[in-house]
Order: sequence, then structure tokens, then C-alpha cells
Amino acid sequence: MLNKTLERNYEFRKRLLEVHKTDIRDYDILPQENEIEVNEEWEIVVYKESDRVILTAAKDLQDYFFTSMGLSLRLVRTDDIRGEAEKGFKKIVYITKGSVPELGEALDTPRSYRLIADEDRIILCGHDERGAAQASYYLEDLMNMKRAPIVKKRDEIRKPLFSPRMIHSGYGLDNFPDAHLNAIAHAGMDAILVFVKGVDTTPHGYQDFNELIYRAAAYGIDVYAYSYLKSLKHPEDKDAEEYYEKTYGRVFEKCPGFKGIVMVGESVEFPSKDPNTTGRLRLDKPEDGLPSGKPSPGWWPCIDYPQWLNLIKKIIRRHKEDADIVFWTYNWGYVDKEHRVELIRNLPTDITLLVTFEMFEQIQTDNVTSTCVDYTLFFEGPGKYFISEAEAAHERGIKLYTMCNTGGLTWDIGVIPYEPAPYQWMRRYEGLHIAREKWGLSGLMESHHFGWWPSFISELAKWSYWSPSPSGEEVLRMIAERDFGKEHIETVIEAWKAWSEGIRNYISTNEDQYGPFRIGPSYPLVLSGNVEIPTVPYAMFGGNTICNPVYQPRINGRSSLPQFRLPVELGRLNKMRECFRKGTELLEGIYDSLSDKRKQNAFYMINLGKFIVNCVTTAINVKQWYTLKTKLLTETDESKIIEYADKMIEIGEDEIKNAEATIPLVQADSRLGWEPSMEYMTDEYHLRWKIKQVKQTIEGVLPVYKNALKLNR
Repeated sequence: MLNKTLERNYEFRKRLLEVHKTDIRDYDILPQENEIEVNEEWEIVVYKESDRVILTAAKDLQDYFFTSMGLSLRLVRTDDIRGEAEKGFKKIVYITKGSVPELGEALDTPRSYRLIADEDRIILCGHDERGAAQASYYLEDLMNMKRAPIVKKRDEIRKPLFSPRMIHSGYGLDNFPDAHLNAIAHAGMDAILVFVKGVDTTPHGYQDFNELIYRAAAYGIDVYAYSYLKSLKHPEDKDAEEYYEKTYGRVFEKCPGFKGIVMVGESVEFPSKDPNTTGRLRLDKPEDGLPSGKPSPGWWPCIDYPQWLNLIKKIIRRHKEDADIVFWTYNWGYVDKEHRVELIRNLPTDITLLVTFEMFEQIQTDNVTSTCVDYTLFFEGPGKYFISEAEAAHERGIKLYTMCNTGGLTWDIGVIPYEPAPYQWMRRYEGLHIAREKWGLSGLMESHHFGWWPSFISELAKWSYWSPSPSGEEVLRMIAERDFGKEHIETVIEAWKAWSEGIRNYISTNEDQYGPFRIGPSYPLVLSGNVEIPTVPYAMFGGNTICNPVYQPRINGRSSLPQFRLPVELGRLNKMRECFRKGTELLEGIYDSLSDKRKQNAFYMINLGKFIVNCVTTAINVKQWYTLKTKLLTETDESKIIEYADKMIEIGEDEIKNAEATIPLVQADSRLGWEPSMEYMTDEYHLRWKIKQVKQTIEGVLPVYKNALKLNR
């Protein structure tokens, strides 16, 4: 394997800041018939009055040729952009439909573009400035696939199939340096999400929203506010309008550049009068101190949400007439269809409905029922919850978005950069396209706060979301050839198929996603009591906040009893581990034969595969530990107690080895073990903490437990 320099924590950000890969050109690749080659005689040309989006894209293309292809091209302004487009010689010319209408007359969709490449020129014509920029990024994509500044002659029109494509930061919570915005734009995404607690206030503290909006606009990116604003008034309260004017109204008054706002039940719940709810916020204590058995309003499709939305909409649109008001039904997908659809039938039609794509689906496996929790790739979707609400929205003419996580990551494993399961992602893309055709699905939320990492998965999504494009299988083979060489295509495809099958053997449960799969091999093995996972003071959800360190399967019906569930889950996880191990070993087998330029990317992919294998091992050990612990703590036969304790010690020893084997993986890739809202949970420090915790349990607590039995005989 590559002799990789160890990375300090957060050093992965250096890679995120490298939008263009260095020196990827293969000088042995020469232009063939019907191809043109860009050389240093060429110029990049923009109109003298081009706006920031085109200027930013043109400068980016200049950097691309210099950084990736070893070419220095002049960037020039012109008074005669029409003349350059029609007669320019060895020019790459940025234009829009507005500046040269006859070249853009077929462009009818925002961000669509026409790319013309012939012997003398390359024309990047956008429906608008954002379209011209996307044409520029597409030119890069074509040359990257070729691994040379060579492109086939073409006259091609392409349009985006979804907008917005919203993403959270993968650099740090609500943290968007210019290079990360640039990478987001290159990935075909056109909107970012930032958590908003007030004007210029995020969960991390101060942020200049207007400055972020300004910088993002240069890359053709809109900014959505994700509401963390308090909603303490019912819309019928006398002072409700005044109250919400000081919260929602003030945000849009001071920051009118926000494209819109995303509002989800748990973050915006208000004191609803719906009798099916408690009528108070989740954290408010009941006056009598007794549980009511009802959900709080954030977890129920309340009858007065339309009333509340109309008030919020009225206030926001005083300050921004065209604000996109996005209402997300994530929290009550578990509720029967009748109540959910009734809410949609009463929503205002000039807002947007956001529905999660795969959640709440009931999956039957070996007579055990699992429910898709937030968020998972093991079921591709769409789920029945999504379909029911998509149908209702379509009937009423309500604009429809979905939360689909196609940035490349879900909560299946909480501390990895992306899930390398392309065939399962392609099944999700297919479902999204069907939803677009059937119910008018138009926009996507592609991650939550676990963010986004540029990978071959996000490339695959980009190709799928533009028309026309090659099939997913064709794109995968193009990527495999580019990154591993033509001679290794079949091996790489086999590896990716194995990984894709692996994720289909995952079973989505809350106790796993908020347990061993949330943080992987740093997850502790607890015998009794609780432990506190080490954290840092600046983590929004650090330590135990969204990770329960004491594994406890939930009981919801007979099939959910641990004695029925755990054997099925263990069988599936063993298959999952074997699939990821197989894929990793296939890539390892070709590693030494790769060129030096290709080895680094392959190294990180192999390293990720090994880390996932170790995460699955932890989940298996945790379930076996729980099974034996339950027997140990209820057994009265001393010989059985000693037997169970000895087996638990063996599991603990195996898990220590697993954690030790994970240390070099996270040392080599500092993105492993990190998540934006939790910060580091599985770095070397946390792994050594876990090793210490398990050693104390198996070398101290369990032997004492056994010795106590002997003394009591």
C-alpha cells in the first residue's frame, strides 16, 4: 500500500480545498479523428460586462487548465462577444441566451446550456449566467474523463432535471469557504443550507449571512435558511403576528438574499390546539408532571399547521415576495395516512412540500419487520409515506421536494464521508426520476448536517440529474477507467457491486443508527450504568447527545423482541461485512499495478472500505455483547454465568483488536471518524478511550463479577 503521511485532525479540509486535481493529464493521450485539443494558443473569452458568475467560472476554468492539464491560457475581455462566438479562432467563449439569442434559442430551462466544440472554438452558451458556468464545469468533466485537454466535436444541449439541489457543508457546520462553494457548484448543486437561530446567528454562533449569500451567488448558488427559530405563539394569539415579525420577519428583513426557508416539525413546533397533541413544546413540562401519552406538536400533522404557515408566509413575503417557503413533514411519517393527507389537503398551495424519500417504510426480513429510520440507503425508495404525500401534493398543485441524501451519505454509518455503493444509489436515482415524472418532484435536499464529500458517488448523481446523459452503468465504467485504468474496469465494477450488495444487507434501526453505527469502532461495550463519550465544547451534538452508548434494542411488537430480531440482524450484518471485505480486497489486489497518479485516490477508497468493515464488526460485537449481557444479568446458574462472562471477555478482546486495527485507518484519513455536528467521535483519541473502557470492563469488572460468585459458594 501507499506510504501515506499521517493526517492531523481536520487535515482532510486541505483536500476539500483542492477543487481541481493536480497534474491528471496523461500526455500519451492524443486527439483522434473528430476530436479537438486545447493548447496554450487558446484563449478564454468573456464579455466585458459579464456578471460575477461567468467571471468566476472563467477564472476557475483558467485554473483548471493550469492545475490539472499543465496549460496556461489567457483570460481576456471583449467588447464584441457575438463576433468572438461566431468567428473566434482557438477561443473558449462564454455567452448567454441574452447576449447571442440565436445560439441559445433552444434553451428553455434555467441553468440549461449548449456546448459547441469544433476545430476553432468552444462555445459555452447558457440559458443564463448559471447555465454558462455549468457548461464550463461540464467541459471540465469531459476532459477529466479523457484525462487530457481533448474533447470530441459536438453541439450538445443539456438541462438540469432538479432544482434546487440543496446541500449542507461538508467542511464544517455552516462553514462554506469559497473553494467548498466552488466544489458544490462543480457537483451540479445550486443551493446550500445554513442553520438559522436569528439574524446572523447559527448554533455555532455569529455568521454574516449576507456575506455568505454574496459569496455563494458568485458560484450560482442560492442560500436557504434552515429554521431553528423559536415558535412560541399560536397564530390566534393576539400578539402572534408581532412576535413572528420579530423572528422570521426580521431574518428576511435583514437578509433578503435568502432564497427561502426550510421548516421541519421538531425545529418549528408551536403550541398547537390539535387535540391529538400535548399542545405544548416537547421540552415543556406538563403542569401535573404526568405524561399524557400524546406527541408534542412537532411530531404530529396538526390541524392548525396551515394556519401557522399562512401567518409565517405572510410575514416573510412582506420582505421577500418570492421566498420559497419549504414545509418538511419528516417528523410525522409514522402517523396514519388519513391524518397526514388531510393536512396536505389544507396547506396553502403557494408553498413547497418536502417529504423524505425512504423513511418509515416497513421492510420484512425473515419474519422480522424493520422500519426505515432517518436516513438509510438499505432501502432505495420511494416509500409508501413519500408516495402518499407526493400524490396529495400533486393533486393540489403544491410544489414537491424530497430529502434523498444523494450527496452520497446517510445515517447508516455516521462518521464516513460517503457510502461507496453506486448500484444502490442508482436505484434511488431511478426512483427519483419516476417521482419527477409521476408527481412533479422538482427539488432535492441531498444531505442533512452530516454534509457532503465530493466523490465518485456525487459524480454519478450529477450525471443522472442532467439530460441527456449516458446511463449510470456507462458513467460508472467511464469513472472506473479514468481512476483505475482500462485494464481494471471489470475488477473495480465487481468491487463496487459487492459494496452495493453490502449496504442492501444493512438493517435500519434507531438503536443501531444512534448506537454502534453512529460512531463505529469507538463505540463502548457497557456492562452496567452509563458512560460519557468524550466531546469538545464547540460540538453542536457532541458526546452522548445523538449517540446512546448503552445499546438497548427497542421493543415494538413480537417481531421486535431481541430474541427474534438479533439473530436475523446478525446474519445480515455478517453478509454485509463479507460484501464490503470482498470489495475492499478486490481493490487491494490491483493497487500495486496502478500508476502513481491513481494510487492516492485508490488508497482513500480502500481505506474507507476497511473502515466500513470495522464498523460492521463493531455492530456485530455490540449485539453479541448485549445478548450475553442480558443472559448474564438474569442467569442464576453459576456455571452459566461464568460461561457468559468468559464469552463476553472474548468479544471484548476481539473488539479491542478491531479498534486497534482502526487507528491506522483514521490516522491516514482524518475525514474518517468525523461528522460536522458531532465533530470527532472516532479519531485516534476516541478509539484509545474506547480500548481503555473495554479493558476496564473485561479485565476489571467481569473478573470481579466471576470471583464474587466463587467467594459466595
